[in-house]
Amino acid sequence: MPKYPECWQSCGSCASGDVFILEVLVQPGDVLNFDDNILTLETGKVALDIPSPWAGRVVEIHVTAGDNVAEGAPLITLECD
Repeated sequence: MPKYPECWQSCGSCASGDVFILEVLVQPGDVLNFDDNILTLETGKVALDIPSPWAGRVVEIHVTAGDNVAEGAPLITLECD
């Protein structure tokens, strides 16, 4: 899980309430490019798409919709070329 946007520390408004995974947008076998969205987070005020920091094939998914995920937790496993 990437670091939440810096504005959450200064304002905090978007992050009020529970932060959880609304939807997982990939499945094993999918091929991702850098910056393709892998999931959507729901916060107290907004939904945020989380992009992939790498390109590769999705081997495993470590989260499901409804999960609360801490910063730094693994989301997916990619096989990179």
